[in-house]
Amino acid sequence: MYFFRLIALSALTFSSVFAADPVPDAALAARIARVESGLLPAARLAGAPAEPWTIARRQLIHRVPAVSIAVIADGQIAWARAYGVARSGDPAPATVDTLFQAAALSKPVAAAAFLSLVDAGKLALDTDVNTALTFWKIPPPSASPPTTTAPVTLRRLLSHTAGLTTTQSAGYAATAPLPTLLQILDGAPPAQSPVIRLEAEPGTKWRYSDAGFVVAQQLALDVSGDSFPAFVRTRVLTPAGMVSSTFEQPLPAALVPLAAVGHTAGTTPIPGDAHVYPELAAAGLWTTPSDLARFALTLRAALDGQPSFLTRATATAMITPPLADTNYGLGLGVLGSGENLQLAHTGSNAGFRSTFVFYPRLGRGAVVMTNSDQGGALIPEILRAISREYAWPDYRMIEKTAVPLSESAVSAFSGRYERENVPVLVFRLNGHFYIRIGDRPRFEIFPQSDHEFFTLDSPDIWSFERGPRGNASHIVLRSAPPQLYRRVSPPAPSPILAAPRL
Repeated sequence: MYFFRLIALSALTFSSVFAADPVPDAALAARIARVESGLLPAARLAGAPAEPWTIARRQLIHRVPAVSIAVIADGQIAWARAYGVARSGDPAPATVDTLFQAAALSKPVAAAAFLSLVDAGKLALDTDVNTALTFWKIPPPSASPPTTTAPVTLRRLLSHTAGLTTTQSAGYAATAPLPTLLQILDGAPPAQSPVIRLEAEPGTKWRYSDAGFVVAQQLALDVSGDSFPAFVRTRVLTPAGMVSSTFEQPLPAALVPLAAVGHTAGTTPIPGDAHVYPELAAAGLWTTPSDLARFALTLRAALDGQPSFLTRATATAMITPPLADTNYGLGLGVLGSGENLQLAHTGSNAGFRSTFVFYPRLGRGAVVMTNSDQGGALIPEILRAISREYAWPDYRMIEKTAVPLSESAVSAFSGRYERENVPVLVFRLNGHFYIRIGDRPRFEIFPQSDHEFFTLDSPDIWSFERGPRGNASHIVLRSAPPQLYRRVSPPAPSPILAAPRL
């Protein structure tokens, strides 16, 4: 987690420049080509040459049918490109106008719409929302007497600090019955999520949950009297020029031909092409990377006090985390400060993965959207290529140093392990040390101490724990959450194992 002090935004000057997507000249074409062929891993071994990848190659490796990118530079959309196909097995290419499910990237857009009601004097950031809710109220805590005393406010709903149920939208199959918003709030069938209620003291801790945005969605309906898609279109989409975006779920028939099909791991289409998310504010936006880039630039205009969908004061509140030592404002991740101030969010719906990164002070950023559950592995590689080309302060490849590994350690660690009945092989092959989990491809691990190993595509550490005789008894994968792999075979008699069939 990043920790920071947010500097006074009055000291920042955001130059808000809007322009139509430029026609690529030779210099821009060269920059695009360097990004397209410059994808990088999270790390490399110190002294080893970097071997960048192409987008096309990594799409094949990760099995991601389509990826769409919009890059922001010099305070405007510098370029946008799409790669691959909207549906696996269909030759029709994805384009920059292809719609993707934004998933949790819906939250910043919805939050801006809610905050526009504050600017209009129809809501207050720090008033108990139960006073404005009409058709549903947040129920009191089940404990008797109640243990919570602080009110649930709009600021707390949008910053995940309201203390509500920690639920996340899973979506509904295209053929499944859809719950109403009130059924979702009450956890009543056919809603798949539990009743939304208070579980912690409001304003005391950060707990990511879609519940706050579901409540805010009902609040907006009560106050505005509009349907949610119409409400956000009027308040945010139209002012930001997001002409390709909609919160309508299911997607209207006229827009279905423009939409990417979601894919599970591999290239299997989601049944019905995509899940439906009636939790619109939390996960219901269909959009393009270019439209989300326009949203970022319009928010930047507000921060500079220029005409926008928010006033400068409210936009400043949006990027100010309510709790110290947290990195989440109102609908947005907020990292760093000054020149390095970064606004960001990721999105994960069934069959779709996406990421939004924006440096408002620098006028740089990018939005990357994919139509696969595997997209989460591809997106960081693309962001590192963009970061290198456009000199971002973050998303840089790092160097790691491996230490020599003794032959006795190789012998002590090699063997067969198991977790949840899935076999795990640890073996040496051609002078390299590998792990293979189940039938997944092997991956190389590198020693950083006499018992700890790292990989080049993850911050996780594989720690071999020795038993009384010096041989490894189990492996602890130090990740979030940690995982334990128990040894189920004795060490190999030789430090070089016969290579398993791969």
